Amino acid sequence: MIETLWSLLVDQVAGFDPVRDTIDIALVALGVYWLLILIRGTRAVQILVGLLLLIGTSLVSHAFELTTVEWILDNFLSSAVLIIIVLFQTDIRRALARVGRGVFPSVAKQEETQLAEEVARAAQALAQKRVGALIVLERETHLSDLIEAGTAIDAALKRDLLVSLFMPQSPLHDGAAVISAGRIAQAGCILPLTLREDLPEGVGTRHRAAVGITEESDAVVIVVSEETQALSVVVGGVMARSLDGAGLREVLRDVLAGGESERRVMAAIAGTRDGRAAGRSERASVETPQAGRA
Repeated sequence: MIETLWSLLVDQVAGFDPVRDTIDIALVALGVYWLLILIRGTRAVQILVGLLLLIGTSLVSHAFELTTVEWILDNFLSSAVLIIIVLFQTDIRRALARVGRGVFPSVAKQEETQLAEEVARAAQALAQKRVGALIVLERETHLSDLIEAGTAIDAALKRDLLVSLFMPQSPLHDGAAVISAGRIAQAGCILPLTLREDLPEGVGTRHRAAVGITEESDAVVIVVSEETQALSVVVGGVMARSLDGAGLREVLRDVLAGGESERRVMAAIAGTRDGRAAGRSERASVETPQAGRA
């Protein structure tokens, strides 16, 4: 027995390559870290903890020879790869999409432009018809834990379909439509309302819902007012009001592009604390607590 263990140890040491093994371990560590960052703050964390608890229970049952429990868990965990794919399909799709955006930035830019165009055209059409709407663009934060009573749609993002969802005769017109990964994922969703009392006068339940969901996630929300026909964009709990179609397209493209473009737009929406409006769009009438106090 000792000779066998010694021979295994000798074989491992003989095949050890410091550079190769260091690179191998570093790549695995980076991959695990990237996955943890990707699922942070999502329901996937809870699912991962549950799987780890099942694995721990399986080890305990094996140690204490709990035959029945061990047999059940072993058969369940034997399909671990399939289970992970089913449970984490949304997060896996998001991860692959991020990798694709990094490899083909021009394709990602085209998709963002198309999404902004379709949403802006739908918002303009709804405003012209004096039909209220609430459109939520999901980004990194998964919204399934924050919204309620949604009806699954999973359809291609088209202006006509988006408009039809909010028409008064539609059974889903009262709620919000959620767009995820460039598709209309759900409609008729109930969003959490903000508890803030410093919102501009004249905003209704749609605007409060838009602010509420953006306070808890990185989503971008477009609000169409049926009373004033005004278009608004809410990001990070701040609101840009009275946008026209061109202004809405510009804001959406910059925000969806991320990075410096998003920071510039956020600064323009929120304004600066000393009262300056650097970079503010001439088409937008921005009302925030900071701007009000400046």
